[in-house]
Amino acid sequence: MARLGELEREVMDLLWESPTPLTGREVLDRLTPRRDLAYTTVTTILDRLARKDVVVRERSGRAFTYAPTLGRDELTVTLLNEVLASAGDDRTAALVHFAETASDDDARALREALARIEAREP
Repeated sequence: MARLGELEREVMDLLWESPTPLTGREVLDRLTPRRDLAYTTVTTILDRLARKDVVVRERSGRAFTYAPTLGRDELTVTLLNEVLASAGDDRTAALVHFAETASDDDARALREALARIEAREP
């Protein structure tokens, strides 16, 4: 799965916020206050997200509806694991570098998460 571009992330945010699948027209209508986009641009983005298996596309009458295949956290984990896998033998170095450059809040969250994980292990 490739990284998501800026517009792809905006579309995913809309899909995650919606309690029901959205059509391309509904996505366009919700993006219009923020961006001046053509309908074909939105449908291209939705099709691209479907090819990346980030959204599922289903026919609804003459239109398609789109819904996320993964939650926001699940997608983030998938992308992070792909980045780490691309580091190959340097995976540990990449993790160490990330930890060294993390903000204080992120470092604290990592320490807390690792402590919870270690506490669960037998």
